[in-house]
Amino acid sequence: VHLVESGGGLVQPGGSLRLSCAASGFTFSTYSMSWVRQAPGKGLEWISSINSSGGVKSYADSVKGRVTISRDNAKNTLYLQMSSPEPEDTALYCCARGPRGVVSGTVRGQGTQVTVSS
Repeated sequence: VHLVESGGGLVQPGGSLRLSCAASGFTFSTYSMSWVRQAPGKGLEWISSINSSGGVKSYADSVKGRVTISRDNAKNTLYLQMSSPEPEDTALYCCARGPRGVVSGTVRGQGTQVTVSS
């Protein structure tokens, strides 16, 4: 199982960013997937999940309305579109295999750093 995130970087407040997670080594289309993040000095925070077909999505209150999760099962790729990020969104973003309830113990990628600053 291999998950590789990309797309992070420095973004200004109010800007936009799209994170990607390339999956391999398992049948991506049969798994729910999630995004989690970890800010400096803080614990792991669940951000969003999407079911295997992409038809059911859920979001943490802290990001609801500002991020959109999606997936392309033909490309084995998970996405997180971030709109109007805030400095509080600065963190290491990781994709995780599975729904919200297993993110703390499931397979995760190494992450991509997002820094929101003017």
